[in-house]
Amino acid sequence: MKKGIHPENYRPVVFKDMSNGDMFLTRSTCKTTETVEFEGEEYPVVKIEISNTSHPFYTGKSKLVDTAGRVDKFMSRYARSTKK
Repeated sequence: MKKGIHPENYRPVVFKDMSNGDMFLTRSTCKTTETVEFEGEEYPVVKIEISNTSHPFYTGKSKLVDTAGRVDKFMSRYARSTKK
């Protein structure tokens, strides 16, 4: 790496996928106050909602997330409009 082109806080950071608990180590400038033990050493941790180990595109599993019954609400509205 060239000297002087990266920020001062460019350091190893663990990213943790909260949906399945998978963790990976990379270098980043993300600010965090939490730490985690990874492969016998303590690193700063950044918690993420989804990664390549849990995203349906990469896993090949489709998952329908319906938090407020939006799909059912749409289907009932669509059914009403097609009856006319």
